[in-house]
Amino acid sequence: MNRRSILTLLTGLAATKSHSITPDRMQSAAQIIQQQVDAGILESAVLHVRQGKDTFQQAFGQAGNADAVFLLASITKTMTATGVMVLADRGELRLSDPAMKFIPEFNEGERKQITIEQLLAHTSGLPDQLENNTQLRSRHAPLSEFVKGAIRTPLLFTPGTKYHYQSMGILLAAEIVERLTKTPLPDFLAKEVFTPLGMTHTALGLGRFKLADTIRCQTEHAAPESGAGDPQAASWDWNSPYWRNLAAPWGGAHGSAADVARFLGAFMRPYAKMLREETIRLMLQNHTPGLSARRGIGFALEPEGFGKSCSQESFGHSGSTGTLAWADPATDTTCVILTSLPSRISAETILHPVSDVVAATV
Repeated sequence: MNRRSILTLLTGLAATKSHSITPDRMQSAAQIIQQQVDAGILESAVLHVRQGKDTFQQAFGQAGNADAVFLLASITKTMTATGVMVLADRGELRLSDPAMKFIPEFNEGERKQITIEQLLAHTSGLPDQLENNTQLRSRHAPLSEFVKGAIRTPLLFTPGTKYHYQSMGILLAAEIVERLTKTPLPDFLAKEVFTPLGMTHTALGLGRFKLADTIRCQTEHAAPESGAGDPQAASWDWNSPYWRNLAAPWGGAHGSAADVARFLGAFMRPYAKMLREETIRLMLQNHTPGLSARRGIGFALEPEGFGKSCSQESFGHSGSTGTLAWADPATDTTCVILTSLPSRISAETILHPVSDVVAATV
């Protein structure tokens, strides 16, 4: 079932819309996922939906149970950005600060103009990945080499003039956190973000988890820069001990669907002393006005990328390993879909169709 084929289903759901979720009402969403499992296309998935006080969650395929731990991919960016904003809350940095204030060697040419806000909103001019990304990963380079590369890599455009999705900006934002706190980012996020929110099944990198206890990514469907299932990439692809332990701040977090839902929920109804409410509102504002995408600090703000019925207040993020998480304050809903099937396949067959049904149901 693809996104187009559920239009009739959505129309029917709209006619029976209510403000609660039940297993019966979520069955259509679950069915989309189960069909992919039954067809032998999808190995593992977990769906977690919360609306008001009601919660629905279900594991599929080899996931085993709803607490299964997945490689979250770029959902990690929202967590790294939150770590940066913890320091902003404390007055240790400002979004308007130039990155070179904390990374002095990042000072050549227009780099001097790049602010922390631009690193987090994808407007810095940095590329998504380094030109030698594959070479670095194939020889198991430490994260510090990626940082050095990001500091030196040519800019794609004048900072602030365009939107261009870029993981290297998130990497340098993470580097600023580590330099200011003198603490590895995995430890900082564990203490300042995951623990306050009760995210007991989440870590940047593997943390206390064993690789065998996490869900395998179906790398044979991955993008070329992630190995694309090439046997020669097995030592550095998404399933490798190298990548799972690297703790890449742009895509290396592991977590359960329920934990990701807790994280999103903290931005709708703050219930822990993680960030001030003013800071949360700031993160969910559009920081790319007039550009080609609406981005907050770490979050995407484009409801069309979530569910078709989502409001303009919606926020969230997707991940290339086959993950999507969003929240809609207008309906007090969070939806987390974690799969093992890379998004270049699952986006149109699972992630968006399921989100469309969920958004219409609530």
